[in-house]
Amino acid sequence: MEKRFIGFGLVSGLLAGVISFVFARVFIEPQVQTAISYEQGRSHAELALSGGHEHEHEMFTRSVQENIGAGVGSLAFAIALGAMFAVAFTVLWAYLGRRYPSTDPRWVAAGTAAAAFVAICAVPQFIYPANPPAVGEADTIGSRSASYLVLTLASLALMIVAVAVALWLRPRIGGLASATLGAIGYLAGIGIVVQFLPRFDEVPRALLDQSGSIVYQGFPAQTLALFRTYSVMNQALLWTVIAIVFAAALRRFTTVRGSAAPESALSRI
Repeated sequence: MEKRFIGFGLVSGLLAGVISFVFARVFIEPQVQTAISYEQGRSHAELALSGGHEHEHEMFTRSVQENIGAGVGSLAFAIALGAMFAVAFTVLWAYLGRRYPSTDPRWVAAGTAAAAFVAICAVPQFIYPANPPAVGEADTIGSRSASYLVLTLASLALMIVAVAVALWLRPRIGGLASATLGAIGYLAGIGIVVQFLPRFDEVPRALLDQSGSIVYQGFPAQTLALFRTYSVMNQALLWTVIAIVFAAALRRFTTVRGSAAPESALSRI
């Protein structure tokens, strides 16, 4: 049964990756192009001020990066998330299926996807929003990446603890109260973690010459806002597709097994 769940997760991740890539290609890529154009224009303006010259050549063309590179990366990432989701669902259902046989596994899948989205995407990107090209200093990329990784791992660990505590409290104080306390504990833990992480404010401002006149404008606020909004929407879409496809696979699986109810068929894992 566990292997079948993993298979469902891989297929869900694959389909989610395809849809996520299409969404990114249509909505996010134009913002990336705008950011790259800004970066190139600002670089030329900085060189004009300093009197220097630039001689850079891309190893891969932009066409290769936005099609092959982004496509392969999106699929690999989504498949990995699908497998991780399947493992989380299997562990959670092993507990809920035995203790609460009337629970619909499709709702468990939806809840697992929602919790994963919050822990892996929503909270980390709220603290450290996604940045397009031209936003962020090259000297701090290591620190920014490390901080984001630490925050994501901490968020995931806190979510696991919060869910475990909520499940432990459920038979004692009820489902709503236990879920509320788990959410409060998770947010409190995130608040503590954030206090120990550095802050970054590296959005390029207007480039000035020695007289204080604006030589080149600051980074377009609309481009930054759209890029960050679409990035979160893309992740929300990815997790939604994973949950829907996985739930549909569960329904299909229980239907094929015969007339057994989903909860009774899936509880034997």
